[in-house]
Amino acid sequence: EAFTMNYTKHPKFTGGNIPISKIGCTTGYNVKFIRIGLQRGILPFGIAMKNEGSSEYTYYCSDKLVWEATGYFNDKVVLDG
Repeated sequence: EAFTMNYTKHPKFTGGNIPISKIGCTTGYNVKFIRIGLQRGILPFGIAMKNEGSSEYTYYCSDKLVWEATGYFNDKVVLDG
């Protein structure tokens, strides 16, 4: 019996940042829920970095990790957002 490997197609990832608002729209989750999940390290598709000297956070959600966790992919690169 021959061994056959199956390859799945996946998008061409750029490392671009997916805005939390877009993740919220596509998953149906409230953006506050997503932000808190990222801040606590619970959600697997991004990170939250607390801005020095502030109570605010900066977020980065990798296009690849968002796709792996939610199935959402946008081929437009987001450089800032």
